[in-house]
Amino acid sequence: MRASRLTALRPRAITGAALTGAALALVGCALALLVATPGALASAAHPTLPVIEPQVMCVTCKIPLNAAESPEATDERAFISEEIKAGRNEAQIKRALVSQYGPAVLALPSAKGFDLAVYIVPIVVVLALLAVLALLLPRWRASARREREGPAPSPLSAADAERLDQDMARFD
Repeated sequence: MRASRLTALRPRAITGAALTGAALALVGCALALLVATPGALASAAHPTLPVIEPQVMCVTCKIPLNAAESPEATDERAFISEEIKAGRNEAQIKRALVSQYGPAVLALPSAKGFDLAVYIVPIVVVLALLAVLALLLPRWRASARREREGPAPSPLSAADAERLDQDMARFD
């Protein structure tokens, strides 16, 4: 009975299906984090300056607008505030910023053409690493299991077997 309790407490081996499910969940979380931006979390109908500032760069300082303290940054904030007061949504404000200051004003590259690689490459790298892990993990576990078991015992010679039997008989 005691042995059955101990076996019930042992951790069970991770199956391929469980590993695949965990990998898919991890990829889903990574994709959600890549897609989620402060603007996506706020209401798109009523943008605010604190929501748009981290998504925009100060064109003279080359840092996010929410960290910039320059006259140009103040002008950009005023421009954004005017656009918000005019009732424009986030996408319209960003288009107006690009037309006023150029594409360098956006903190994130566009999702078109070569700039799309900025979004695709990290996802491909994560998927490739998960595939490598899924291929190598069973091998690592098998080699660890072989190391724990140790080398296979060599058969005893007839003389050694006889001597072992004599020693065992003495202790009976």
